[in-house]
Amino acid sequence: MAVPKQKQSHARTSKRRATHKLSAPRLNACPQCHSPRLPHRVCPVCGYYRGREVITPDQSLD
Repeated sequence: MAVPKQKQSHARTSKRRATHKLSAPRLNACPQCHSPRLPHRVCPVCGYYRGREVITPDQSLD
């Protein structure tokens, strides 16, 4: 079983952990209405996914 010979320094540990951060979600433009949406999900504005209407968007705010 591999065991480290020496303790890793705080600076080296911090350098390694510097990349462990959250990234902002990627947004794509909807091909129908061109509003930003998450990839592989139904557009919340127009209700389209892969060229066909999947849901009817809620119009309760009008």
